[in-house]
Amino acid sequence: MSVTSYIFGILAALGTLVVVVEMLRRRRLRERHAFWWLLAGVLALVVGVFPVTLDWAAQAIGIAVPVNLVFFVSIAILFLVCIQTSAELTVLESKTRVLAEQSALQDLRIRALEDERPGPGSS
Repeated sequence: MSVTSYIFGILAALGTLVVVVEMLRRRRLRERHAFWWLLAGVLALVVGVFPVTLDWAAQAIGIAVPVNLVFFVSIAILFLVCIQTSAELTVLESKTRVLAEQSALQDLRIRALEDERPGPGSS
């Protein structure tokens, strides 16, 4: 591995971690959403600082080309992020439907009460 790619890998991993931590700090990202991104950043940093660990892990799993392990882990993490996002979207859609139904019922009740109330000027 060349020195340039070694340094680029470390800087990319550190950049990812800095962005995620900064988003957490500014409350633009919640902890439960940041978990997978932090995991990816830490794994990338470990592999960037100790490139031999990638060769060791690939050999231990039985993957011939270590870069394929990187692609596999990256896809797996993105898959988990998608599943988590889909699950939360489902919950939010359900809550939105319930809120819309409650709002419609409240509107009906208000209209019914307004229709029952005598108008201004009537005795």
